[in-house]
Amino acid sequence: MFSIAGYNIEKGVFLAPMEDISDISFRLVCKELGAGFVYTEFVNSEGLVRGSEKTHKKMEILDDERPVGIQIYGGNPDSMVGAARFAEKLNPDIIDINAGCWVKNVVGSGAGAALMKDPEALQNMVASVVKNVQLPVTVKTRIGWDQNTINILEVAKRLEDVGVQALTVHCRTRSQGHTGIPDWSWIEKIKNVVTIPIVLNGGIMTAQDVNAAFSQTPADAVMVARGAIGNPWIFAESRKILNGEPPIEITPEFKISTCLRHLKLATGVKGERRAVIEHRKFYTGYLKFLRNASQVRAKIMTVYTFSEVEEILQTYLNYLQSCSEDEINKTLELI
Repeated sequence: MFSIAGYNIEKGVFLAPMEDISDISFRLVCKELGAGFVYTEFVNSEGLVRGSEKTHKKMEILDDERPVGIQIYGGNPDSMVGAARFAEKLNPDIIDINAGCWVKNVVGSGAGAALMKDPEALQNMVASVVKNVQLPVTVKTRIGWDQNTINILEVAKRLEDVGVQALTVHCRTRSQGHTGIPDWSWIEKIKNVVTIPIVLNGGIMTAQDVNAAFSQTPADAVMVARGAIGNPWIFAESRKILNGEPPIEITPEFKISTCLRHLKLATGVKGERRAVIEHRKFYTGYLKFLRNASQVRAKIMTVYTFSEVEEILQTYLNYLQSCSEDEINKTLELI
C-alpha cells in the first residue's frame, strides 16, 4: 500500500517524471487510463531560482491530474530549498527529489545519481528541503553509483531518518544507465531496513512486467517510465491484470483515438503548431505493430495542424479496417 498525503493507493502503477515527455497533456492521458500517481518532468533547481520561464512552466499542474508530484533536481542545497519552496506554491501533493538521473550533464553538475556518491551530503540536502516545506518530500534514486558501490540500504535509512515519506528505487546502478537487467531483489532488502513506502522502478515495459514486479517483490507501488511512451494504456492493461480481469483489447481504433486525445490535450496547453511538432516523437509508439505505419509517420511529419493529423490518421484507420488478412503486406497508398 502506498500511503502519502492522504492517499492510500493499493498496488499503484505510477507515471515516472521524464524530461520532454511527462508534460501536462501526457500526464492527463495516463491519468485517464489509470495511472495512480503522476509526476512532472524533472525541474532544474538552478533554473527555478534564476527565474527561468521555461523551467517554471514545467511545474504547472492541474487538479484533474491529482495525485501529482513535482520533481526537482540539483546539486546545490540552497538552490534545492529555493526550488522546493517555489514548487510548494503550486500546491502539488508531494515534492520529489531526483537522486537517480544517470545522464552525463546532470551527474556532471553534482545532481541526480551523483548524489549517491556521498550519502551524508545527500541526507543533509534532503533534510534541508524537508525542514523548509510543509508538503511530504519523497526521493527517487538508484541502487548505487556502480556495482562496487551499491549503497541503497544506507541511503534509504538516512533518508527515512530525516523525514522522507517514500522512496522510489530504480533497480540499476548509475553506470548501467538503462542497460542490463534491473535487480528487483533490492526492493525486499530495502523494505527490511525502512518502514516508508518503496516504489519499484526499472525494467517495467509491459503490463506483464508490472504484474511480475508485484508478484516477485514486496513493492508498495510500481513506476513506469519508458514503457509508457507511446503506450499509455499500460496503466489500463496493468489494472486489468492486477484485478484478475480479462485483458483489454488494444485495437487500432483504440491506439489512434488515444493518440489524437493526447494531441488534442497538448494543443490546449502548448498551442497547435508547437503541439503538433512536439507530438511527432510519440507516433512510433502509438502506431507500433500497425502495418505500413512508417508511411503514415512520414506523412504526419509534413503537417502542422491538428485537423491535418486527424485526417491522416482517420484515413489510415479506414484503411486498416478495410484490409483483410491476405492484404497485410500490401502497400498503403494514403490520401
